[in-house]
Amino acid sequence: MIEYEFVLSSGERIPVVIKTRRGLRNITLRPKTRPSREIHISKPWMTPTSTVLRFLEQKRRWCERIFNNAPQKITVHPGDEIDFLGWHVLLQHDSMRRANQFIVHDDMNATLIVGGGVDMFERRVRDFIRAEFLRTVKQMVRTAPRELWPRRIAIRDTSSRWGSCSTSGTMSFSWRLAFAPRDVMRYVVMHELAHVVHMDHSPEFWQTVSQLYGFGVERAKRWLTVHGAELHKYF
Repeated sequence: MIEYEFVLSSGERIPVVIKTRRGLRNITLRPKTRPSREIHISKPWMTPTSTVLRFLEQKRRWCERIFNNAPQKITVHPGDEIDFLGWHVLLQHDSMRRANQFIVHDDMNATLIVGGGVDMFERRVRDFIRAEFLRTVKQMVRTAPRELWPRRIAIRDTSSRWGSCSTSGTMSFSWRLAFAPRDVMRYVVMHELAHVVHMDHSPEFWQTVSQLYGFGVERAKRWLTVHGAELHKYF
């Protein structure tokens, strides 16, 4: 493994990781924007690194577009305000507390008081959101017919899929959906529940999704297509 840097027009330096793979016939290029911003390149055994770097430069406009469109990670601190699970939440820190406290002020606003050391502040905020997201997903599942309920619900941090449904009865959801509007979260839940009946994306599947979700399903689906990348901006 050899590491280089790819300098964007903005001046940001992106690490480049080059790996040699036996049996590979072509150079493969994978820009990654999360959890860290890197470019991963696989090359055939006999291909020199200089050829790989020239190939990368030929793909400069494509790489620039990917990194420029991807949201930069935002670190959260005491006093910040963020939106999750339908709440506009003020984040506070109290080192004297051992447990977090979530205070609801009205239908839209809340305060999360995080205990423990300040060095663990961001991690404890993340863990709280993950736990609340799982609880919310379970509530949404219970609004559907019981025969569609999964055997198990798992929370993931995936970059390409918002949810999945396995034939074993496990449904997985990206906890990043916690930063989406609740109706968008509910759309993904109903989408996966519909896969219990139809393990495809046939017209019958989409009809089931609409029946489970109700009015506005296309709006929720469209929101996720347009704004999905923004859900990865924290943590």
